[in-house]
Amino acid sequence: MAGDFFYHYIRSMEKVQAYIQENKQRFLDELLELLRIPSVSADPAYKKDVLNTAEKVAAFLQNAGADNVELCPTDGYPIVYGEKLIDPSKPTVLVYGHYDVQPPDPLDLWTSPPFEPVIKKTDIHPEGAIFARGACDDKGQMFMHVKAFEAMWKSGELPCNVKFMIEGEEEVGSNNLGPFCIANKERLKADVVLISDTSMIANDTPSIDCGLRGLSYIEVEVTGPNRDLHSGVYGGAVYNPINALAKMIAGMHDENNHITIPGFYNDVVELSSEERTELNKAPFDEEAYKKDLNIDAVHGEKGYTTLERTGTRPTLDCNGIWGGYIGEGAKTVLPSKAFAKISMRLVPNQSSEKITTLFKNYFESVAPKGVKVDVRPHHGGEPVVTPTDSKAYLAASKAMETTFGKKPIPTRGGGSIPIVALFERELGLKSVLMGFGLDSDALHSPNEHYGVFNYFKGIETIPFFHKYFSE
Repeated sequence: MAGDFFYHYIRSMEKVQAYIQENKQRFLDELLELLRIPSVSADPAYKKDVLNTAEKVAAFLQNAGADNVELCPTDGYPIVYGEKLIDPSKPTVLVYGHYDVQPPDPLDLWTSPPFEPVIKKTDIHPEGAIFARGACDDKGQMFMHVKAFEAMWKSGELPCNVKFMIEGEEEVGSNNLGPFCIANKERLKADVVLISDTSMIANDTPSIDCGLRGLSYIEVEVTGPNRDLHSGVYGGAVYNPINALAKMIAGMHDENNHITIPGFYNDVVELSSEERTELNKAPFDEEAYKKDLNIDAVHGEKGYTTLERTGTRPTLDCNGIWGGYIGEGAKTVLPSKAFAKISMRLVPNQSSEKITTLFKNYFESVAPKGVKVDVRPHHGGEPVVTPTDSKAYLAASKAMETTFGKKPIPTRGGGSIPIVALFERELGLKSVLMGFGLDSDALHSPNEHYGVFNYFKGIETIPFFHKYFSE
């Protein structure tokens, strides 16, 4: 069977694959060029760099052969649009990606500068991995589509219409993408949205995400006295906001790691025993998982496996907490304020707006006397499940089977891509989540990286999706 796939692989779209092989070094060099620009959308200090990245992406799209390439203004950073419409009777694929990246902090934990990409071999990536912020999320994965399109167009084997919509605010909530979609419904008409911003199980075990969790992201502020106090003079008589905040956060999980917010689980859809069995058939090595993270035990909601906890169950996590004196040396201060950032990952039927309200009401209700709390919602998104029997999913599955030599496993992703629900709501389009990264690629963490194998495997596979979807 594997031999049949290989034969089909080398015989189908031969010109496309030959073009990719001939231009591999350039494709890699151009990605490194893109990774050198620090397009951190969360920090206004990088505004010029984010705008420069948008211009660079537009230039790459134009050079690849896209028409009507434009930097579409929004109230935030521009959306890069481009298209190639070869035949109105053929299907249209709308490719989505983002060119902004997460902040690189903490910088001292990087083994190489985050915006000076280097290729280093690792145990998981023996052929080398590109270490840089945005290497996998999402510049590397977004750029695969630009290069795959270039290969199809320049070799004369583009089988369908292609549109690109690449934004610069995904890492801060995509607040301006919705208004853009509403204002450009005609321009964005397509048959499916193709996204590579997710992961596979392993390089020898391809998979496709058929579900994503939603998100409610919140910042809280706890205020005690009207100024920082001497901890000797006032300690023991005034409630310390850091102590109060730590206690409030700790109280949001019970002894079974069940979230204690009243009503939090009311809308959660429980998987059937059959669905749980199927989900847990995906290969998972718990010992390797612990070794990779350097932990001695997994942790989570009682009664569920790690795969279930990360893909099908809601969560609440503190993403950052600060207050008082955090500089070098000692300062015996009882702080006036304490802060935390908290995210909740949501599962089908949960509403980010409803969960945000439940959190706010609960957090305010458990605040002890002596402190005041302020809950500030940041951004959110809805959970989504995509069909595995659609023409688009089957085309993605067949494409990966062609290049990997084995059928990909459908999985549930633990992360959130709020725009998937947005596309369905505003454009009436389902999405295919055909990612090529790995969970171990340190997304959002120091030393983010993306395998050279994965980058080129994506470029080689994407043309087959377009081919099979067009048949």
